[in-house]
Amino acid sequence: LQFTEEKLGQAEKTELDAHLENLLSKAECTKLWTEKIMKQTEVLLQPNPNARIEEFVYEKLDRKAPSRMNNPELLGQYMIEAGNEFGPGTAYGNALIKCGETQKRIGTADRELIQTSAINFLTPLRNFIEGDYKTITKERKLLQNKRLDLDAAKTRLKKAKVAEARAASEQEVRITQSEFDRQAEITRLLLEGISSTHAHHLRCLNDFVEAQMTYYAQCYQYMLDLQKQLGSFPSTFLSNNNQSSTTPVQSVSAPSVLASASASLPSVSNSVVTSGISELKSSSGSRKARVLYDYDAANSSELSLLADEVITVYSIPGMDSDWLMGERGNQKGKVPITYLELLN
Repeated sequence: LQFTEEKLGQAEKTELDAHLENLLSKAECTKLWTEKIMKQTEVLLQPNPNARIEEFVYEKLDRKAPSRMNNPELLGQYMIEAGNEFGPGTAYGNALIKCGETQKRIGTADRELIQTSAINFLTPLRNFIEGDYKTITKERKLLQNKRLDLDAAKTRLKKAKVAEARAASEQEVRITQSEFDRQAEITRLLLEGISSTHAHHLRCLNDFVEAQMTYYAQCYQYMLDLQKQLGSFPSTFLSNNNQSSTTPVQSVSAPSVLASASASLPSVSNSVVTSGISELKSSSGSRKARVLYDYDAANSSELSLLADEVITVYSIPGMDSDWLMGERGNQKGKVPITYLELLN
């Protein structure tokens, strides 16, 4: 009755204090965005909605979903089978097998990213939605009921005519007021925990970024290794792409950011320094190198490169381990090692 009369504007309503109202809207806002981020992360990690539903059902049944190949693994499998069919001794067959093995490695990295992100990022977010926020909702509902009881008692007190009825109503208001205050305090304490939820989710977000960084560094490394393996094929196998086609094939330009990023990714930069390059760095000689991708110089100390051109490279004392000096005619400047393949 109290609720209905409030809605009709026939009864007064006790307002919550501003601090509590602010905490309530912060909790609602946190719940809304946590759900959106969580759902979109799930879509990012598993774009296939059917597979997502299947995993969800198995999770609810507390059983492990059947293991099946992911997309990179499946592509890798097809490439390896095709390579074996065409003949591992042929250039194309050999390249397909090498590509297939790399795709399978990327598939494994994919699995690791999904698993790590699920444990370190998605689970804590889901625990908040299904745990803490449910408790907040329950206590908030209880607070709403206590407030309705209090306001109903206040209405009865206003209407009480005789002294006995007034005394009983005053007693009822005192009791419902103390119950309301107690429930408001419980709700406030719970809601103030949202700040520590944010701090916890921030740590989880850092873990997610770490997992993505590891994944992308692994994928970059695998592709770099594959590209070196493919680059070691005789030039006759490569020429049909570059010379004989009537429309020239656009050379793929790896973003120059990778060159500077590789310095901050230890797993990448360490393995890039191959034995040939370390020999070159320890000697005062020079070598010829083929350029793997286009590279735009970031400043006047660097040399811009074009894919497939051959330049002379050498090292100078005290130089950063990820760079060499490059020369083309009378032009010279620093060049990133990851863009080069040393020639014999």
